[in-house]
Amino acid sequence: MRKRSSSLKLTTMLAGATALTLSGCDDPSPQASWDPNRGEQVEAFSYKSLEECKAANEVPDTQCDTSYAAAQKDDQKNAPRYEARASCEDVYGIGNCVPRGQANGGGSFFTPLLAGFVIGQMLDGGGYRGTGMYRRDDGYYSTYGGRLGRDYGTGRTTISKTSIDPPDAIRNAPPKIQTRTSVVSRGGFGGGRSYARSSGGYKGGFGG
Repeated sequence: MRKRSSSLKLTTMLAGATALTLSGCDDPSPQASWDPNRGEQVEAFSYKSLEECKAANEVPDTQCDTSYAAAQKDDQKNAPRYEARASCEDVYGIGNCVPRGQANGGGSFFTPLLAGFVIGQMLDGGGYRGTGMYRRDDGYYSTYGGRLGRDYGTGRTTISKTSIDPPDAIRNAPPKIQTRTSVVSRGGFGGGRSYARSSGGYKGGFGG
């Protein structure tokens, strides 16, 4: 009797694992299995403006220029997109989302305002990489969904390498316009938790 019970338990576990595997295959897009907060962490520098970057003297001025330009380019192409202003503001706060139009008359959507840009220092002589930065209620995130964290041992700001310099499959994937349902279930591009809409929020745009 005990042997049969164990067999049933194992069968149930295998069935559950199969269901999880199948559910993960529902969305074949690269974003479905990519987690921007996993992988190697690198030291990061964040700035609200180009002038702030140069005044800090943490990276060369030429790198400030390059990263600032990369942030603007990534924002135009890969900023998180939302079907409605309210859905965007659920994640980024009241007053922090702006309308944009798709090329060739493809309709409109909403994206968060840039809060500045982030520069990651690649390891093994890889130089620096920069991209846009957005503010949520729980911190700052890169264009590709990576959250800025802190190494409590050194006190330095960190971020995952791939959320600064993502794989080509992520960088070149067609941006998805998220609905309110996807915001509740994933909390925005790149996964995460859902965010309650706040009555305040960060009011400044790029450099503000």
